[in-house]
Amino acid sequence: MIMNPITTILETHPIVILDGALATELERRGADLRDSLWSAKILLEAPELIRAVHLDYFLAGADCAITASYQATVAGFAGRGLSEAEALGLIQRSVQLAVEARDAFWANSAHRVGRPRPFVAASVGPYGAFLADG
Repeated sequence: MIMNPITTILETHPIVILDGALATELERRGADLRDSLWSAKILLEAPELIRAVHLDYFLAGADCAITASYQATVAGFAGRGLSEAEALGLIQRSVQLAVEARDAFWANSAHRVGRPRPFVAASVGPYGAFLADG
């Protein structure tokens, strides 16, 4: 039986620390998010930047990375000329980037001292934001 990662963490740690504002940090690092896809745009343009932000949040103490999929929709990506399969692949890539950052962080045994193994949560933005232009 697979345990809920949050329950498992809370059994030994009193709180779970979430990552910070992904979009704000992407902009601080030079990403232009003036776009209907918001931070999901960076999945197309610079996915390594997303991975780096996730890693930095883990290094800063986050127990959870929230994926760069808040405004990622099949319809939104289709507006860029991507197929449904390509759009779904990008949404899956948002999870992979966070997992890669988590695994890179966790590979260093020094990062394991006194803390739970971080986990990844998918960001599922309100579809209404897409329909109403944010």
